[in-house]
Amino acid sequence: MSATVTTTYREAMRAAIREAMSADERVFLMGEDVGRYGGCYAVSLGLLEEFGPDRVRDTPLSESAFVGAGIGAAMGGMRPIVEVMTVNFSLLALDQIMNNAAALRHMSGGQVGVPIVIRMATGAGRQLAAQHSHSLEGWYAHIPGIKILAPATLEDARGMLPTALREPDPVLIFEHAVLYNLEGELAADAGAVPIDRAAVRRPGKDVSLITYGGTLQKTLAAAKTLATEGIDAEVLDLRSLRPLDDVAILATVQKTRRVVIIDEGWRSGSLSAEIAMRIVEGAFYSLDAPIARVCSEEVPVPYARHLEEAAIPQAPKIVRAAKEVLGRG
Repeated sequence: MSATVTTTYREAMRAAIREAMSADERVFLMGEDVGRYGGCYAVSLGLLEEFGPDRVRDTPLSESAFVGAGIGAAMGGMRPIVEVMTVNFSLLALDQIMNNAAALRHMSGGQVGVPIVIRMATGAGRQLAAQHSHSLEGWYAHIPGIKILAPATLEDARGMLPTALREPDPVLIFEHAVLYNLEGELAADAGAVPIDRAAVRRPGKDVSLITYGGTLQKTLAAAKTLATEGIDAEVLDLRSLRPLDDVAILATVQKTRRVVIIDEGWRSGSLSAEIAMRIVEGAFYSLDAPIARVCSEEVPVPYARHLEEAAIPQAPKIVRAAKEVLGRG
């Protein structure tokens, strides 16, 4: 049995960045406050002192400008890690991400790749209100030409970045902000992990709970509650939102025959809707009940804590949805 260390999600991300920068001089980090301040969520704390200002670069408050600079650096042979403070602000760089990074390989007939990794915090739960709290990764999962990752565990926080840096095309990593303080045991020799497969985090036989990112821990808590009532829930962590692991999704559906999809995005036009449709296309006759969804309410995320908690998926909502598809609601 390999040795383990106690660490946090934040520290696992920092270790991944440090290792990548130590191993490859082409790798550098850039973004708002990543240097002297140590990152808005303290992920890059200490890296400026270790690697210097040429490789840990504080940028102006212009997402379009510094994401564009990162794209140019990637085209020039570098391996930039670009940090965007929050997913809401990434919309200011949407033109750069969609019209440039995602499209250049196609537009150049395969001559130009953009091997850039863009990291950003996503999600609610910290009382930061409507301009800092939304889960928009489903929007980006709509765009061909990029990969979308949602690390929900310490292993994925540590291991997805090195794999992403080896990709020839853009990879966006969405780090749910409530996970940064997540603490647990991580193998001392933890390293790169695959980024194209979902993972069963809890096996079960009665109902499939399909989720990702910040709602994984809530979904596992819901599964634990369901177990006390004799309901054996399987929890599937998508991990990659583009591409989706259709094989794993259909396999869990065919196993349990009942499904609840948990997605912190809004219900209308959501990633959960896409997953539900893929299940209908690929496993409709395996279903014993309609597909259920637990999504955020169709409102901007409120500031007040009780309203914020009411607006986003919570374990009790997941429990109710699971019981309803089992006919026990």
